[in-house]
Amino acid sequence: MEFIIKAKESAIPCAVTIDEDNGRYMIRNVDTSGQVFQNKDELLKWIEEEWNSSTFEDEKAYDELLDMIKNNFDE
Repeated sequence: MEFIIKAKESAIPCAVTIDEDNGRYMIRNVDTSGQVFQNKDELLKWIEEEWNSSTFEDEKAYDELLDMIKNNFDE
């Protein structure tokens, strides 16, 4: 599953990829750099530490993203 979320500071949206079947957990950041994680919990921790709702055009989308990751994916 890939989630796209539009940041205020970038024309290119941020992306969060969670592919449990293939063990892929990645993000594309505001500056288009990427991060790869070993599991969902590492990805979630990074998002909570590095991003916040005010970073994004739709602040509710950030909260919805966190809720979706926390509630819809199992390790």
